[in-house]
Amino acid sequence: MNEIELTERCQAEDNEARKEFYEQYARQMFGICFRYAGDRDTAQDLLHDGFIRAYSSFNKFSYRGEGSLRAWLSKLMVNVSLDYLRRSEASRQALTLDQIPEIVEEPHEEDISLIPHQVLMKYIAELPVGYRTVFNLSVMEQLPHKEIAEKLGINERSSSSQLFRAKKLLAKRINEYLREHNL
Repeated sequence: MNEIELTERCQAEDNEARKEFYEQYARQMFGICFRYAGDRDTAQDLLHDGFIRAYSSFNKFSYRGEGSLRAWLSKLMVNVSLDYLRRSEASRQALTLDQIPEIVEEPHEEDISLIPHQVLMKYIAELPVGYRTVFNLSVMEQLPHKEIAEKLGINERSSSSQLFRAKKLLAKRINEYLREHNL
């Protein structure tokens, strides 16, 4: 079933199409939810909530060409994840400045490419919630700090600061991995 037919049938509340829609996109959307949640159980809950929201919101979706369905669903999953984080007390956690390394040598891109993708995703998942959220919105979703601040209800400078701290923590972990594995 192509995207147009899938969209039309989901809008008509066709359960067979809904099942295919889920099967086609669940894996990619789980990755998005996991990046924000940081753990599998919460990510699975967010995925479930996101698909329920998608099924009930299909009447608001208008097909705009190949890939627009996936883009719409991705944005919806990010918003479901952000809603969860806003309600969660965990998003208010942060590290104190003395827990952030002062000077960390930034790893080179070719060195980072030597680290398995799963290891990098694990390091991102282990970031404090606020840092991980800003990192995902900035690096993965490529949003500017002004928009991140609006979405999270924080100051633009806080967004920038949290991204800086997230990158420092990730750089430290990456450098440790490279040393441990003699890369």
